[in-house]
Amino acid sequence: MTASRQEPEPPVDGLADRFRAGDERALREAYDRYGRAVLHLAASTLANRSDAEDVTQTTFVAAWLARETFDPAKGSLVGWLLGIGRRKVIDRLRASARETRVVETVRRLPEPARTGPDPDTVVDRLVVADELARLPDDQRRMLELAFYDDLTHQQIATVTGVPLGTVKSHIRRGMASLKRRWEVDGATPGPRPAGFPGAR
Repeated sequence: MTASRQEPEPPVDGLADRFRAGDERALREAYDRYGRAVLHLAASTLANRSDAEDVTQTTFVAAWLARETFDPAKGSLVGWLLGIGRRKVIDRLRASARETRVVETVRRLPEPARTGPDPDTVVDRLVVADELARLPDDQRRMLELAFYDDLTHQQIATVTGVPLGTVKSHIRRGMASLKRRWEVDGATPGPRPAGFPGAR
């Protein structure tokens, strides 16, 4: 007699239950058993092998953090992991598309007039670059587009596809973080470095 629906696969050594319960050994076992399947899924869509490996790792991190939401009664652990993997692949494709748009837009911008920078400006830019590197990715990216490429908030929203209000929030929080760090480091408050983004 043909079954009317496919039943979830039986647990492998109780792996699904142990994974959901937070057994760290189960995480390693799940990666060993199903990591190749997730990698194959990512590599079949993403052109870059390194991106596929990053997506695989991100998938297992996300699954581990959300392990309590996994319901063995609704399907297998590998099926659940592949579902997360698909979403992470889509996220990576969208991020790559945004990066490509930014690069192309910036590439089309006219070259700024070249004048010899004074030493103080060079030092300011080096200090800012070092502080920017410590910020969260989203804040750093928005500030870099405003600072190095001199884009307005509206231009940043256009080239990144991020809502204007979110762009302003990232820049505002990033600027606040930079200010706090300078104060903690004992920097003397003064005028912002030439070219640093203001409220535009």
